[in-house]
Amino acid sequence: MSGSEFMHLFIEHREKQNLIPYQLSGKEQYYRDLSNIEGSWTGRVDAQIANTFIHESVQLIVNAISVYEMGYFDCAYYSLRQSIEISTSMVYLMELESEKREEELKKWKSQSTFPMFNQMIKFLNTNGNVFADMRKQMVSYFIDLQSAKERLNKIVHKLGFNTFYVSRNHAINQHKDKSTFHNEFTQLTEICIGAIAVLRLTIDPMPVLLMDEEIYLRTGDTLTEPYTEEFVEKYIGSENIECYKNTQVYQAHVQDFMIEEKKLPSVLDVVKHKYVDRESIEEILSQVDLLSFIDLLAVITFGHSDKIAIVYAYDGLQFYFSNTKSVRNKIGFSSYSFRDIKHSDSTMFPMKKLI
Repeated sequence: MSGSEFMHLFIEHREKQNLIPYQLSGKEQYYRDLSNIEGSWTGRVDAQIANTFIHESVQLIVNAISVYEMGYFDCAYYSLRQSIEISTSMVYLMELESEKREEELKKWKSQSTFPMFNQMIKFLNTNGNVFADMRKQMVSYFIDLQSAKERLNKIVHKLGFNTFYVSRNHAINQHKDKSTFHNEFTQLTEICIGAIAVLRLTIDPMPVLLMDEEIYLRTGDTLTEPYTEEFVEKYIGSENIECYKNTQVYQAHVQDFMIEEKKLPSVLDVVKHKYVDRESIEEILSQVDLLSFIDLLAVITFGHSDKIAIVYAYDGLQFYFSNTKSVRNKIGFSSYSFRDIKHSDSTMFPMKKLI
């Protein structure tokens, strides 16, 4: 064995000496469940930056699972703690008045003086609006979340020999049952996933509102996707969501939506799913006021001929389909195709005048 080969083996041994990799059985399900949070994109114009914080928090959960499986358990817990802290920073910024928010956001971007986690919580408890109301209504939930945060702190700060690599993974202990360690990680991971989802609700209540069919039928084509019942039950708790529904922000949104006209199923398909049922065109047009201009053009176009399978809009960025199946092998068009139509003689494409 050459010197370089020996050194390579020595380095590999030294780096993995106190690491015990672990395969997390529920990883795939966690990744699927995280899509509930990623799909909760807020449409608030003044809160678009919050979407970046939400997606970063989700990434931190993925990172935690990844490094935990590699054996770097303390790094995994640190990443879990970060997911809560990033979500809290988002809430802190969104609860500020617009001018103060811009000022604090500049500090955050420049990495200058910015409040620590406990300082943000103290501010939100006394000055926050939505957050303070949520804590008031969801007392038991936030007590449990605080307990989880304190447990994460103890692991990250290496309190106890079971947080040491050299003790936890020592040869003497390697044959001991590790289920307690692994169960703790999965439990804290699920709490952190739920925390991101709950703190997301300080921005607006849409992910929960859209779970209610009476509200869903009164909304337009929203950016936000609703949480699923299974997601709520597993990561937040149905009873905690019922408590959230007592908040002022949730109740105010309910009142605003309930004065809107309820959409017929065929109209809902057009508005939200871009699907036009040819057999229901007359019914769809009975609620023409609930359609956007492009929605209406698509419905009228499909009504002109039963041979039309797809209607494209916005240079192909959006399209509508019907119960007529396309005979084309490739459904899409290149941007050049739409460019040619846009610059062609409008007499060849009469609908172009309307668009």
